[in-house]
Amino acid sequence: MSTIEKIQEQVLIEESVGINNEIVLHNDDVNTFDYVIETLIKVCQHSSEQAEQCAILVHYKGKCIVKTGHFDELKPQCNLLLSAGLSAEII
Repeated sequence: MSTIEKIQEQVLIEESVGINNEIVLHNDDVNTFDYVIETLIKVCQHSSEQAEQCAILVHYKGKCIVKTGHFDELKPQCNLLLSAGLSAEII
């Protein structure tokens, strides 16, 4: 394997490791479906269909991954979800 191939492989490994963070939204008994959907559209830039599907999954499964990416990109979004009164965490 050439030096360039080794460097490219290392970059790919580092990129794949760096994006393995997820925002998990948890179910609560406080917020309405519409509010959760509106918040996911606003904060996570979901389409209305995607936000609705996430809200349904959260309701029936107890939690749902709503966003995947780098920690630095997810942290402000997770904070906005928390500020909006939703229960979320980055894993």
